[in-house]
Amino acid sequence: MADGEAKKSDLGTRTVSALVMVAVAGSALLLGGGFWALFVAAVATGVYWEWSGLVRGFARSTGQRLAWMALGFLYIAVAATTLLALRMDDFGISRTLLVVLVVIAIDVGAYFSGRTFGGPKIAPRISPSKTWAGLLGGMAGATLIIAAYVYWLSCYDPAFGHCELETMTRHLPLALGAGALAAVVAQAGDFFESWMKRRAGVKDSSGLIPGHGGLFDRVDGLLAVNFVIGLFALAVILGRLTSGGSLLPSPA
Repeated sequence: MADGEAKKSDLGTRTVSALVMVAVAGSALLLGGGFWALFVAAVATGVYWEWSGLVRGFARSTGQRLAWMALGFLYIAVAATTLLALRMDDFGISRTLLVVLVVIAIDVGAYFSGRTFGGPKIAPRISPSKTWAGLLGGMAGATLIIAAYVYWLSCYDPAFGHCELETMTRHLPLALGAGALAAVVAQAGDFFESWMKRRAGVKDSSGLIPGHGGLFDRVDGLLAVNFVIGLFALAVILGRLTSGGSLLPSPA
């Protein structure tokens, strides 16, 4: 088979796989409840299985394997629990989509900015294609999505207050800071998975998804972002408990 035909065949496989993934994830998100919980649990289980395969590829002792497996369980469990919690209330779909779209915007912004401007690499030994220009592009993409959410859905989402220009403008620095932080965290998650694969001597975390590698390959940035969100939420909860406050919002 010629190279051109091979690329077309691979593109077709990747396209079909992507459409199936979007359809399954979108349906689970819309249905919510047990469907969303089952979907998140299935993805988390698959990622943990791939994690264990990578660990077996580089861990040299039983102690190292146990430590890495415990770390992976904590990392994936916190991220999965965060995804479940985001979807729980009436605004769960929009908030879950916000996180997902932010990570997608980071990937897209980083790809096009990196390809357009090139420049110095961030960590060429771990991920040769990642550049500082790409990171800035990812920050810009994330900021645009968060700003759009603040300026549009703040009129409907009570977490952002009232639908007033002054209120929405006050949240703009939040969009800038959150976009930059999300890009750094997502890229760190990407680097972390690349580092694990490089140590294990493999190109993909698995061959589970035709044309796309493994689940871990597809959700590395999303895992990292949700893990940090989960840690932040836990810190807020612990802060309220230690200060004697309530976990429930104050009545109006």
